[in-house]
Amino acid sequence: MRWNLKPKPDSHKVKHISDVLGVDAVVATLLVQRGIETFEEAKSFFRPSLDDLHDPYLMKDMDKAVIRIEKAITNGENILVFGDYDVDGTTAVSLVSSYLRSYYPNVATYIPDRYKEGYGVSNAGIDFADDNGCSLIIALDCGIKSIDKVAYANEKNIDFIICDHHRPGDTLPDAVAVLDPKREDCSYPYDELCGCGVGFKLIQALGVNRDQDINDLIPYLDLVATAIAADIVPITGENRVLAKFGLEVINTFPRPGIKALVQNVKKPTLTITDVVFIIAPRINAAGRIKHGNYAVELLTEFNLDQAEEFASQIEGLNADRKDLDKLITAEALQQIERNRDQDKFTTVVYQEDWHKGVIGIVASRLIETYYRPTLVFTKSGDKLAASARSVKDFDVYNALEACAEHLEQFGGHMYAAGLTLLEEQYPLFRAKFEAVVEETIDPELLIPEVSIDAEIELNDITPKFHRLLQQFEPFGPGNMSPVFMSRNLKDSGFGKPIGADATHLRLFVKQEDSDGFAAIGFGLASKMDVACSGEPFDAAYSIDENVWNGQTSLQLRLRDIKCIE
Repeated sequence: MRWNLKPKPDSHKVKHISDVLGVDAVVATLLVQRGIETFEEAKSFFRPSLDDLHDPYLMKDMDKAVIRIEKAITNGENILVFGDYDVDGTTAVSLVSSYLRSYYPNVATYIPDRYKEGYGVSNAGIDFADDNGCSLIIALDCGIKSIDKVAYANEKNIDFIICDHHRPGDTLPDAVAVLDPKREDCSYPYDELCGCGVGFKLIQALGVNRDQDINDLIPYLDLVATAIAADIVPITGENRVLAKFGLEVINTFPRPGIKALVQNVKKPTLTITDVVFIIAPRINAAGRIKHGNYAVELLTEFNLDQAEEFASQIEGLNADRKDLDKLITAEALQQIERNRDQDKFTTVVYQEDWHKGVIGIVASRLIETYYRPTLVFTKSGDKLAASARSVKDFDVYNALEACAEHLEQFGGHMYAAGLTLLEEQYPLFRAKFEAVVEETIDPELLIPEVSIDAEIELNDITPKFHRLLQQFEPFGPGNMSPVFMSRNLKDSGFGKPIGADATHLRLFVKQEDSDGFAAIGFGLASKMDVACSGEPFDAAYSIDENVWNGQTSLQLRLRDIKCIE
């Protein structure tokens, strides 16, 4: 791994924030690195407030969206809430539909079938709206590029309101309202909302018309926090506020569907990381393995017994997802090894019978092994479909855009995207994608990086220091859990590989006169020769708590270790 020790910030700024907050230089350094340089900025960071949320009417077209929804309610129209089949989409549909149903009954939901309809707004969904007398569709987490689909709906006298957060194309769909903070002509102060976040701004605006304040909408924030965690959007600004208060709802009074998903988790308090690895995969499993409707049913169910039944079904789907993930990853790795010399800058694999619902997960697994911009293809009807994943700091969406001549459809983000193409275009696209990445990527980006916030001594790690770090939560992109490095560490002599497959490393490390700390390195058993040679080594790590036999102690979560240069 490349170790990237962040430059020390301006010493005057560090001293100022240290003095005004009464914190040590390390904590002050971490704050200045995050752009926090004044007492007021620190107050907003450590004590996020719902008052920090922006006026939803600052978003372009929000007034038009609210007027059209109120008109539909006044006229007794049927409204269809439409969303993508992933966590962001299903939570957004659950949020908006449950909010509208709290005071208006004529609301239906629709999640497209991942396999029959594919991503985004579909003709089948519009036909469903038409067949059921819906004259307004609210599209969430999709629609920003659905020009033809919205035109098709207009022909049937069905209006569209689009709530999306993906990058728009050159032309916007002809909808009544297009809510997307990434619109170039939108001056909304924060453009990193997820799809469910845009949906929340919509209900916030609707609430203004109903004399509701933000406190009336807090029960919906468990859904928003789940979407923020799952969609890997920056946990900064408005997202940080929504995530913090959403986590509080998850931990205190979650909706029955989420309560049913986490009731067997033996942790007193769930973090964003727990949402990413416990809640999100289960919600995602519905759309990946069977249908996203299962997730919406779970998240909109208010009877706990019924919610537990839905959660049990989803638990089974998640088990199936794990089995498929493991099988396809193994097959993909075998395919790469057979053709190892073909792709230098990218990893592109294809097998027609791979399950479309897990190819995105498999792409992420392959990056863990080969660390290249990665595409995993499968057959989807008469076309090929792929999920793309990228390495840190490389924009895979831009790379796909440069290959657009070979694609039928694509969309997504800097680090994750989806696409379809005709089978005969596959070899041409694969060659072009490799060439584009080779021309545009900095070769350093093909080496995994551990980004280190600060160098510290083990003696700096105290319970008080850790309590301050905990106040930096919730962690995520834009505010990652701090990573430190310490030099000249030595293992006590009891270091050993652990785990069922002996791939993890357990150490007890000391530094000169320090008391020492237990340290665990997941997947780092191959570093045992470095750590257990008796020679000193350097370590990059984060700090967390270990609970064992009812006792809680601090431990180092190793990111990497290396010989002293």
